[in-house]
Amino acid sequence: MGERDDETGGVEKARIPLLRDRNEAEEERDILVETKKLWRIVGPAIFTRITTYLILVITQAFAGHLGELELAAISIVNNVIIGFNFGLLLGMASALETLCGQAFGAKKYNMLGVYLQRSWIVLFLFAISLLPMYFFATPILKYLGQPDDIAELSGTIAVWVIPIHFAFAFVFPLNRFLQCQLRNVVIAIASGVALVVHIFVCWLFVYVLELGVIGTMATVNVSWWFNLLVLFTYTTCGGCPLTWTGFSIEAFTGLWEFAKLSVSSGIMICLENWYYKILILMTGNLKDTKIAVDSLAICMSINGLELMIPLAFLAGTGVRVANELGAGSGKRARFAMIVSVTQSLLIGIIFSVLVVFLHDQIGWIFSSSETVIKAVNDLSILLAFTILLNSVQPVLSGVAIGSGWQSFVAYINLGCYYFIGLPLGFVMGWIFKSGVKGIWGGMIFGGTGIQTLVLIFIVVRCDWEKEAQKASARVRKWSTSNSQAIN
Repeated sequence: MGERDDETGGVEKARIPLLRDRNEAEEERDILVETKKLWRIVGPAIFTRITTYLILVITQAFAGHLGELELAAISIVNNVIIGFNFGLLLGMASALETLCGQAFGAKKYNMLGVYLQRSWIVLFLFAISLLPMYFFATPILKYLGQPDDIAELSGTIAVWVIPIHFAFAFVFPLNRFLQCQLRNVVIAIASGVALVVHIFVCWLFVYVLELGVIGTMATVNVSWWFNLLVLFTYTTCGGCPLTWTGFSIEAFTGLWEFAKLSVSSGIMICLENWYYKILILMTGNLKDTKIAVDSLAICMSINGLELMIPLAFLAGTGVRVANELGAGSGKRARFAMIVSVTQSLLIGIIFSVLVVFLHDQIGWIFSSSETVIKAVNDLSILLAFTILLNSVQPVLSGVAIGSGWQSFVAYINLGCYYFIGLPLGFVMGWIFKSGVKGIWGGMIFGGTGIQTLVLIFIVVRCDWEKEAQKASARVRKWSTSNSQAIN
């Protein structure tokens, strides 16, 4: 008997390493599968965001050859007027990441087209309500302290970019609609072709037709509407046979509930975007303003370009979490979140380390002034920390969008950014006289840092199976309400 027991025990001990090896192999396979699903969204999303970013950069580059006044006016219109509305409408369109993502996961394919049309209606109406910002741009900019000549020219240009404002209302929902079906390659191709068209039109309008500053800014309208035409044609002419079944009267039902979720999404995203614009405004009130603003602008340019990667992960995470929750799998949604956060964090660490090691070189890319380069060098550690935090925070925001927590996270953003970060930045910058480093450090660690910790706490404590049940209930509720409204 003793010998048999020893033999049995030996067999059981031999099985343990085999089970561990099998579990590790299964886990590695799951990670690989999830990574492939994630990068089907993230890869094209990075390309799309960079090409979109380059459209405005190229426009400013062409404007720079017209004169300093023209460059300043176009920069103001891009960053203040268009930038404000871009962030709001983009955030509002993010509601589709929740609804379309969960409906697609639940295989309620017909609902995606209805949600898309609802988003068009809601964003179009909001776009109309925002038109006064374009018509009254000159007095608004004068009130904000801009010189009269810049404010006057900016006001003239602002009226000519109204077409791009309405393009946002249709392009952003289309992007989210296609993204939730993992058709990101289509979005990337449309963006790439639009960028090529934009470069050609800029050359034509500026150098051949010599249309001046108005013609330069009008090129942005052409490229964005071309992008819209490509995506709209693809969607409505057979590219999405399961999810687009034509225009429907259902789109006019449930608009109030849809608008509330859209506004929550818009506020959540805007509170983050405006936060960093306020950072630049606060820096403009320091001594040696030109050096402070120039050095911070260089750091923000580097951070903004690198931020395209975490923002792509935001999109990918939102879709993957929404798909899995809609399919009723809280466990898979949690796993998708972990894979996404881990990979984005690893990329953020790499870029942060590069900034630390190249701290005395990065300023030379943007300026030849020794004073500015030294100021950038002094800010390099803060830039590295910002990149590191931004490799996690947007991904967690993607989890919030995929789960439908927009309203809740909007309150978190408001509290962390504007009740903690801004006051701390003011105290560090002026009370302790730490200058731009104090303002930026206070706002990063007091606002972004605390917000990231709060979001980490929420997702760690989250009952994902319960969230899956909520997603299923949400899909049923919206589907049922539509059916009842039609009947």
